[in-house]
Amino acid sequence: MRMQGNPQGSAAAVVLFDIDGTLIRRAGPQHREALVEAVRRVTGLEAGIDHIPVQGMLDRKILETMLLDAGASMGLVRRSMRRLVEQAQGIYARRCPASLRAKTCPGVRSVLYRLKRREIPAGLVTGNLSRIGWKKMERAGLKEYFRFGAFAEQAGERAGLVRIAVREARSRGWMNGATPVWLVGDHPNDILAAKANGVGSVAVATGLSSREELGAHKPDLLLDDLRGLRLEMLLK
Repeated sequence: MRMQGNPQGSAAAVVLFDIDGTLIRRAGPQHREALVEAVRRVTGLEAGIDHIPVQGMLDRKILETMLLDAGASMGLVRRSMRRLVEQAQGIYARRCPASLRAKTCPGVRSVLYRLKRREIPAGLVTGNLSRIGWKKMERAGLKEYFRFGAFAEQAGERAGLVRIAVREARSRGWMNGATPVWLVGDHPNDILAAKANGVGSVAVATGLSSREELGAHKPDLLLDDLRGLRLEMLLK
């Protein structure tokens, strides 16, 4: 999704959000099913996913792990990845629940509304493949709040996605050297990706990681959920 840069100059801040466990949770089995079915269609292999700790992982890495665990060679993984990505996204688009509005995490809609009202750009930084991520946002009624995103097919690890998102925000004229940038997420990998890029980290305990586990990685802000986030916290 493309939007024009801000003609008024740099924004007061740029805020990036993870999806699963941060914006929505318990969104159903369709995402995992799409990955399993994509592997079956493209390679003929029966590859499980339940044994893989997928939280905080990027979809392409999950697909790679599934294939290797099923006995595939790294060569097959590389040759198949483009088709796997295409298939998984198409399957999910057809199977996604009609509505994910009830799956939105506490405080999310209010925070996004306030960011939009203040003209603070919000973007996605997620391990989801792009069509999967945008479809979730559409079905959750949140897509209108996001101007851009960085997704699993664009980098090999989450820190790389943050770099892509920051570069995009800068290219659109939303940032100067003093603009605060924040990454909001529910997993230690989000905190580490923020630190690797020198941006602020907001950790929310709405996913599978406990508040104690998140706190051990020393995020800049640690919240039970996004009901505790005030915009003033992001403008320092």
